[in-house]
Amino acid sequence: QVQLVESGGGLVQAGGSLRLSCAASGRTFSSYVMSWFRQAPGVEREFVSATSRRGITTYYADSVKGRFTISRDSAKNTVYLQMNSLKPEDTAVYYCAASSGVERRPQQIGSWGQGTQVTVSS
Repeated sequence: QVQLVESGGGLVQAGGSLRLSCAASGRTFSSYVMSWFRQAPGVEREFVSATSRRGITTYYADSVKGRFTISRDSAKNTVYLQMNSLKPEDTAVYYCAASSGVERRPQQIGSWGQGTQVTVSS
């Protein structure tokens, strides 16, 4: 099973940018669809974005489309989430996930990172 470690979270003002990283262990990184989810207090974990195994196809939640960009680097076994034009409602713990297919439901995800906090101040 793949191990995932996120980094890059922090505190930023509204309108600012952050880039999250998720490093995956093992030699099977390219066999996984990689995704980002987020969870705010008192709210169910929600899908943010996903990238196909080769990074050719990307998927976004409507709430982040046009502001966030997902990418992956197979040489570094790392997936990124570039977040621009951040809003206070983007505040959440962001989780990296690995799965065999594109899954928008967190219940279908088998491998999670520990999460990284993103706080956007108004």
